[in-house]
Parts: sequence; structure tokens; C-alpha cells
Amino acid sequence: MPLVRIKPLGAQASSDAAANRDAWTQANAEYTDQNAADNWALDEITWGVWAAEESTLDVLGDVSGLDVVELGCGTAYFSSWLARRGARPIGVDITPAQLETARRLMAETGVEFTLVEADGAATGLPSASCDLVISEYGASIWVDPYRWIPEAARLLRPGGRLVFLCNSPLAVLCTPDLGPVTETLQRSQFGMHRFEWPGEPGVEFHLSHSEWIGVLRSNGFEIERLVEIQAPVDAETHEYYAYVTAEWAQRWPSEEIWSARKAL
Repeated sequence: MPLVRIKPLGAQASSDAAANRDAWTQANAEYTDQNAADNWALDEITWGVWAAEESTLDVLGDVSGLDVVELGCGTAYFSSWLARRGARPIGVDITPAQLETARRLMAETGVEFTLVEADGAATGLPSASCDLVISEYGASIWVDPYRWIPEAARLLRPGGRLVFLCNSPLAVLCTPDLGPVTETLQRSQFGMHRFEWPGEPGVEFHLSHSEWIGVLRSNGFEIERLVEIQAPVDAETHEYYAYVTAEWAQRWPSEEIWSARKAL
């Protein structure tokens, strides 16, 4: 399937996108490429570190026949799940190494869809061209929401839906500059936005709930659901995402899913 390349726009956006592209190039070499085949092979759609099952959450509903854009698709396993359920996904990502892994797995599995190499907030795709925009730890934390939420709104047809998973503000507020999440507040909620963690590559973006509500509503979205994910009782701390322990996430939400609809 075609691979379209579009450069990110704007000095700060380009700088952040370049940092995240480099970080995910490294991550792909170290572990993402190895895990991608396992993710593509899953029958169930799952969300986040704790693999919350879509069949239980029912956030997406029936995706058959929908035009979907995944912003920050990485190795595009989520798009592959949607494609196998009858959707027509387009995966957008800034990192060539991640997209190359996705293309390899397309060839191995026979599941094919379009990939676009681009900043998740400057996709170059046509306006009003999709029914669903989705991001599972893609643009939802790696692109400035004041950039990618307007892009999602532009891409969606009237009545289309935006569904994305990100870290909960509580988890971010309880995370120190160094080390895993704690049981006490470590930073101010006011001014949450752009984060560069000491010793960690890349740039993350996290907002308070009031800021998420504000940016969604100002871009024409009506919020339908906010799902705060609890780690299951048998969960184990993830090898690669040990910033939050299973024990912590069984008591407080470390992740959340937003569902919003573009006004008619």
C-alpha cells in the first residue's frame, strides 16, 4: 500500500517532532519491532498498558465500513485490528522505522491499509474525510493537543468521533522527575502541558481534565465518555512501562480514554 511522506510544520513543532521521531526510532530498535508481531496477532482490541479489553469497555462500537485515521500509529497494530473488523484505516506516524515495521507486518499478514509519514497534527489528508479519528498513546501524548485536536476536528466529518487514550492527570501529577509514580503529589496541576522528563528522550504532552474539556469543546467536540482504566487484579507491572506499578494502577487510574463527537 502507498506510503505518503509529509514534513511537520512550524519551528517548535518540528523540533518536538524530530525529538520524538528519534526517540521512537531508538525504541523501535530496542523493543517495539520485536513486540509488534505479537500485537498484530491479537484477536481482541485492547487499550493501553493494562490491555483493557474493548469487548468490555465498548468505547468504539461497530467500526465496520468506517473511514478511520489513526494519529501516531507507531507499528499500526491498532489500525490492523480495525481493518480486520471491516474499517478502512489510514495510519499516520512521524517515525520511518515504526512504519517500516508496519509495512513488514502487512506483508506477513496480508492486512493492508495506507500509511502516511507525517506529523500527527499536519497530516496533509483531506478535510472531512473520515468517520473516526483514534489515538492510543500516539498523538494523544506525543503531539501538542493544541495542534492535533484541531487536526482531528478538520479530518472528521460532521458527527464523526474522536477516541483517544492517554495518561491520567493524576498519574502525571504523582510522578517525580526521576523514578516511578508515587502515592503523593509531585507537581502542580496548573500549567500542565509540555513535559521533558530528565534522562528520557522525547517530548510528552499532558493536560488537566479542565484543559482537555476546553480544547475539545473549542474545536467543536461534544464529550461523550471519559473512561478511567483500572488495572485488573491479576495485572503485573509492565517490563517496559515500569513508571507505574500494577499495584498503583489498581488503586488509581493511570490511563484514561476520551470519546468525543464532532458537532453536526
